[in-house]
Amino acid sequence: MKLYNTKTRSKEDFIPLQEGQLKLYACGPTVYNYFHIGNARAFIIFDVVRRYFEYLGYEVSYVQNITDIDDKIIEQAISEHRDFHEIADKYATAFLEDCAMLGIKPPTHQPRATHVMPQIIALIDTLVQKGHAYEVDGDVYFDTASLPEYGSLSGKQIEDQMTGARVAENTQKKHPADFTLWKKSKPGEPVWQSPWGEGRPGWHTECVVMSQHYLGESFDIHGGGIDLVFPHHENENAQAMALTGKPLARYWMHNGFLNIEGEKMSKSLKNFFTARDILEEYDAEVIRFFFLSKHYRSPIDFTRELIEESGKALQNFYKALSSVDFLSLKRTEITLSEILDVEKGFRDAMDDDFNSAKAIALLFDLAHRIRDARQEQTHREEAALMLVKLGKVLGFFQNLQSRLQDNMHDLSKQLIDLILGYRKEARANKDWALSDRLRDDLLALGIVINDSPGGSTWELRN
Repeated sequence: MKLYNTKTRSKEDFIPLQEGQLKLYACGPTVYNYFHIGNARAFIIFDVVRRYFEYLGYEVSYVQNITDIDDKIIEQAISEHRDFHEIADKYATAFLEDCAMLGIKPPTHQPRATHVMPQIIALIDTLVQKGHAYEVDGDVYFDTASLPEYGSLSGKQIEDQMTGARVAENTQKKHPADFTLWKKSKPGEPVWQSPWGEGRPGWHTECVVMSQHYLGESFDIHGGGIDLVFPHHENENAQAMALTGKPLARYWMHNGFLNIEGEKMSKSLKNFFTARDILEEYDAEVIRFFFLSKHYRSPIDFTRELIEESGKALQNFYKALSSVDFLSLKRTEITLSEILDVEKGFRDAMDDDFNSAKAIALLFDLAHRIRDARQEQTHREEAALMLVKLGKVLGFFQNLQSRLQDNMHDLSKQLIDLILGYRKEARANKDWALSDRLRDDLLALGIVINDSPGGSTWELRN
């Protein structure tokens, strides 16, 4: 398996720190509002990473944090005239609900920042004692100049970082690139007691503590959106290096940006959509298909046309499975070499830096085989079993039984409407014998035809 490592800007062979085990950390939400559709891409991508390693037989420990104390949460609490705990709990609950809707498996551990406050304070104190952090009037900053490795993840050097969009001006800092570990609280803000007075932690420190608490000093993969490389992930890694001399993670994975109709998502452009907004319009599995139909590192353009195309493409899988009456299959084993070769191709695609787009193309190949009437029934059935097996690795087919039953119900309605069309044609030709025969045959199946001057309708007999 090869992974693209953001730190080295290259694909590398994946070698786990412990054979047969994967330790994975991916940044979760800051719970001050509903998460947006761009966040959904990251959450789905790392859900698939986790699922694929499990499919390979790895023992996976997946940690995803919930940041429940932050400037944005405090601002939202003020705007809603509520306690910050209420805001955090409200949107944390919504996050879990929306993830469930998207078919995202709960992580192994999902810590909240406020639940590890003693560990956060202890980590900051250690950095101060080691000379990598300093306190000024109740605020504590990380001294970037004290760490030669600073900038090794993002490629940014501290001498190049002047005050600007991502580097806030602060005259208390020794250098503009120094970042906050502990913030002195302002009146009315939530506080925790610390050696530097009342305050609260900085975002970058929270993630270091939560990841190391469950995964150890250094772990296999750290993931998130490309926008987190700097400053968030750079500053996480800097603290880990200062504490232990080891990088926080061996591999850093980042998914690409999401644009809306070719433009960056922005509230000012009125093209900002939460995942909850989109879930009200589109099926969750269609959204998952849309994201996975393109390589995770590539930018992706969100348009309703593409989403609708994803829905039609996904429906091909269900039509194929319906064509072999998948729910009634007695066969469970897959033995045909040509079907097993498809699985090998799927693994080759996913082993090449999680090329889900290529993997999905192989699912379409299976769907084509299933619907090919020239194929032997055994071949079609084994292709169907493989389609479901591999599709589930990508998080598809989570509600397979209900969806196939719905498909059969829709097909039944289409067939009845088709027969009514033939009957209408017979009546127009005054072929009353055929018209009556079609009516009686449908009635024998429990379908009642109601004729009226406006046309014919049908209903199921009680």
